[in-house]
Amino acid sequence: KMIEKLSSTMDSKSSGRLLDKMESWLGNWQTNQKARKRHHDEAPKEKDTKKGRMDVYAEDPQNFTKPEGGAKLTSDRIKQMMLNAQREIEERKRVLKNATSSKDDNPKDSTQAPILPSMGNTPEDIERARKIANLQAQIKAKLSGSLAKIITPVCERPKPLILDSEGRTVDKSGREVNIPTLAPTLKANIRAKKREVFNKAQLNDRQTDDPNETQFFDDRINLKTSQRNKRTLRFHEPGKFQQMAEKMRMKKQLEKLQNEISQIARRTGISSATKLALIAPKQDNYSDDVPQMEWWDSVILTNDLQTLKDGKIAIRETAITNLIEHPTQMKPPSEPLRPIYMPVFLTKKEQKKLRRQNRREAWKEEQEKIRLGLTAPPEPKLRISNLMRVLGTEAVQDPTKIESHVREQMAKRQKAHEEANAARKLTTEQKREKKIRKIKEDTSLGVHVSVYRVRDLQGNLSKKFKVETNAKQLHMTGVIVLFRDCCVVVIEGGPKQQKKFKRLMLCRIKWSEDQVKNADGNEIPNSCALVWEGTSQRRHFGEIKFKSFPMEKMAREFFQKYSVEQYWDLAYSGAVLEASEDT
Repeated sequence: KMIEKLSSTMDSKSSGRLLDKMESWLGNWQTNQKARKRHHDEAPKEKDTKKGRMDVYAEDPQNFTKPEGGAKLTSDRIKQMMLNAQREIEERKRVLKNATSSKDDNPKDSTQAPILPSMGNTPEDIERARKIANLQAQIKAKLSGSLAKIITPVCERPKPLILDSEGRTVDKSGREVNIPTLAPTLKANIRAKKREVFNKAQLNDRQTDDPNETQFFDDRINLKTSQRNKRTLRFHEPGKFQQMAEKMRMKKQLEKLQNEISQIARRTGISSATKLALIAPKQDNYSDDVPQMEWWDSVILTNDLQTLKDGKIAIRETAITNLIEHPTQMKPPSEPLRPIYMPVFLTKKEQKKLRRQNRREAWKEEQEKIRLGLTAPPEPKLRISNLMRVLGTEAVQDPTKIESHVREQMAKRQKAHEEANAARKLTTEQKREKKIRKIKEDTSLGVHVSVYRVRDLQGNLSKKFKVETNAKQLHMTGVIVLFRDCCVVVIEGGPKQQKKFKRLMLCRIKWSEDQVKNADGNEIPNSCALVWEGTSQRRHFGEIKFKSFPMEKMAREFFQKYSVEQYWDLAYSGAVLEASEDT
């Protein structure tokens, strides 16, 4: 209908669009009106005072008036409502003015109950204000306990800044106050700091969680963090590689110069002389002064050795007699406790005769026991060959029975013989011990020692294996020291063991097959030489093992630790002389 009415004044399309806009505007206005009605913040009084009829009647039954359901709004009623509204607004203004004035007089009083804008002088408003004050007092009492320390009071106004004559910040007493300056930083630094604090807290928790494990905790062990550290870029400083190259060049030049000096010294013989001088043991400096009295003369002297009377020695004549005192003879350490006699060796004919005599004596003793009735006579030794001769008529009567009896007796004798052999047979452990006992020798009276010098034993693995394996198989002790141009092999054992090992080192192993380089860089055949062999009172080394040393001093200190540094001195001096002869 509206479109038909508007079509007389404007176009039909324009009138349709106009009506659509009007409808949309009207719909928006209606929704806004509904939203205003539902909004409770604009009318807090209605929210607080919204009660049922029974609640109002319970609070004030005298002033309760039943609303008129069918009453209409008249002009007098509207005027009355306007007057009530104006009176309420004036009352609100007056209450707000009183509240602001009391707040200015006592700014520290933060516990004053908030005054609602719709509060009046009615009993309902007074009761509501009293309830609100009670609730605030209860909240304050609860906060004064545990939460008062956490919740800090909000400062309403900033504290005034006090500056002295020099412009520094000071407090009321005049002392300078250091205000921390906050500098901007990256988020990566903040995250790293938080991670560090978190890791420290975790570490403290681990240390305090289990007190029983603290005594087994090692502070030197770095605990792995839960997060992997990110790898950062590391830039080299300018000129770093140039310095490294310069150091390498200087090192090469120094090595070249040292090689030239060593070659010149080797040609002139200076190097061998200096090495021999270093190897030579130091001589003990004995004083040439002859003392006036020796310590062994103290027995016949009246005074101390250091005192003389008128330059003469006072002798105690009572200590001197015409008797000769022979010192007690000490037993040499290599002499056995029991005397050793030369064993008697018999010929084959004598051994057979002795065996016959022993068996004859045993047979006579057995016959004597049978004659006396101490032992039962043995059964006749029956065989198939002597069956008829021993049994005679019994064998003719039942030959099958007699033959079975003879065969049982033969089997019995065979079984007894095998059992006796098995009882005499050695077990596997006994055989092994017997072999070791035959190889090992008694070294309680003295140990035989041999020292060998090999030119190069480091790069030849097969020769090293042969030397080590044979020494272990012969149950010998010692050490093999590996050093450039001088490898020393020290072996300890008995005389038979030394004989076998000496044949291995000097005859069986072909050392000349391998070519080694000398100090000049020339290839020469490898060699092995026996430096020294003799006896020692005890063993100085344990099971055979290899030791490698880069310096001559370290090798000598190793031998010196076992009090046999003379082995190294002999071997190394021979190597120095051999090297000088080769050049």
